[in-house]
Amino acid sequence: MTPPLQNCRVDVRIKLALLWVSTMFCFIYGDYFELYTPYKLTAMLDGRIGPLGDVTQGKLLGTSIMMTAPSLMAAFSVLSTPALCRWVNIVVATIFVAITVLVIQGAWIFYVYFGIVEILLLLSIIWLAWKWPRSDA
Repeated sequence: MTPPLQNCRVDVRIKLALLWVSTMFCFIYGDYFELYTPYKLTAMLDGRIGPLGDVTQGKLLGTSIMMTAPSLMAAFSVLSTPALCRWVNIVVATIFVAITVLVIQGAWIFYVYFGIVEILLLLSIIWLAWKWPRSDA
């Protein structure tokens, strides 16, 4: 008889990093599929960024900084100290929940779907960081 498979415990840091990576993929695919909506490419070619208006270097830098956060959080979750990691994950994920709630207002249904998945992933990050296991010592 074959012995049962071992269920290895996954460290909370790895779980957080994987949740950030999953969130990032939802951001990427949601924005990619949005390119197929009517007039999106026309607006881009005309130099407009949806509700942000005309394209400027500052707006592109701002959105770039915002969108690098998930990839940086994946690394930060593994490399930082537990206390700092816990609070930064809670704060950054909370900010992204608020941003996502604002962005999906009036969006196409596929984008709302991605937004809901993103919110669930972000709430999982908040919950997991909040419930971070304590040491016995």
